[in-house]
Amino acid sequence: MVSKGPLLRLLTAINRRRMKLLMGLAFIAYVASVWGNFVNMRSLQENGEQKVESKIEEAVAPLREKIKDLEKSFTQKYPPVKFLSEKDRKRILITGGAGFVGSHLTDKLMMDGHEVTVVDNFFTGRKRNVEHWIGHENFELINHDVVEPLYIEVDQIYHLASPASPPNYMYNPIKTLKTNTIGTLNMLGLAKRVGARLLLASTSEVYGDPEVHPQNEDYWGHVNPIGPRACYDEGKRVAETMCYAYMKQEGVEVRVARIFNTFGPRMHMNDGRVVSNFILQALQGEPLTVYGPGTQTRAFQYVSDLVNGLVALMNSNVSSPVNLGNPEEHTILEFAQLIKKLVGSGSEIQFLSEAQDDPQKRKPDIRKAKLLLGWEPVVPLEEGLNKAIHYFRKELEYQANNQYIPKPKPARMKKGRTRHN
Repeated sequence: MVSKGPLLRLLTAINRRRMKLLMGLAFIAYVASVWGNFVNMRSLQENGEQKVESKIEEAVAPLREKIKDLEKSFTQKYPPVKFLSEKDRKRILITGGAGFVGSHLTDKLMMDGHEVTVVDNFFTGRKRNVEHWIGHENFELINHDVVEPLYIEVDQIYHLASPASPPNYMYNPIKTLKTNTIGTLNMLGLAKRVGARLLLASTSEVYGDPEVHPQNEDYWGHVNPIGPRACYDEGKRVAETMCYAYMKQEGVEVRVARIFNTFGPRMHMNDGRVVSNFILQALQGEPLTVYGPGTQTRAFQYVSDLVNGLVALMNSNVSSPVNLGNPEEHTILEFAQLIKKLVGSGSEIQFLSEAQDDPQKRKPDIRKAKLLLGWEPVVPLEEGLNKAIHYFRKELEYQANNQYIPKPKPARMKKGRTRHN
């Protein structure tokens, strides 16, 4: 009989090995399971992180764009500016400096290297006309109405503040009168206090419907003092009177520019003036409206010529009034036909009733400006009109994208008539 001891020991040893093998297999299975779970969890985590990163990126992208815009604003490139020494650099105030003429004057004086402060209440002026200077160390923009006193230190004052187109100055005639009287008194008071020289932007409207042709500075004018446009015409006439009263009584240095019809970029498209009306109507394919027979004459100068004249007058020794305009005279009908041709428009010319107090002739005698200032217009009419047409076309595209199409704006007058200006 075989002994059971060795057999039991053998079976026990085999069972132990199986147990170890099974335990080893179980351990390997466990490790594999844990690793699989770890890999799955890692994959889920990575997917989750990707989703989180994607969400963060969506939120951060607009902020990145804003940061880029801020960086651009901090590194804004301004138009080229000359460097002037302290003794040559002037502190210059321009009232109405965000308007059509004022903004071009701002450009000129800034690029010449002066320190410019623009004051405007934005009734007709627009911030976008001067926004390219905002942030420059030589430029400051103040939202202020000249009817209220202003206390700053300046060397020169260009007083341009006033509505200048018929719809604007007839919209609130009392406000127009206040701007041209109280506003001018405030600026003359400022000039007296700080010892500054003041240039008044007067107008050819002081001549009214002239009986002398062409108009020279010695002509006293032919103005209706109670007509629909008197708020502007008489406002400018009394502003001139105030200037010379301050000069004689208080010794204030004054310059007076009588500005004739001016056009160019940054004009309001619907301000009711003949240039803006004709260009806008031609671009939109609408009839060009001529009031009366179209035989009335006007003389148009480009805005850069006017700006050069204003600066020359300010820095001259001429204290008496000076005409600044283009002596090249055209009838309103000729002007309408010229704009039609330059735009390439098929618009018809429509004749309407003649307007009240519409001057029949307007042409400056600029011999004084030529002799004493060495100034005369240099930009040809067609060249200036092409620049204005290009600007108006761009403005129409911009406004169309914003769902606003401007229409020529008639002046508010008796019987709803407009007038040429």
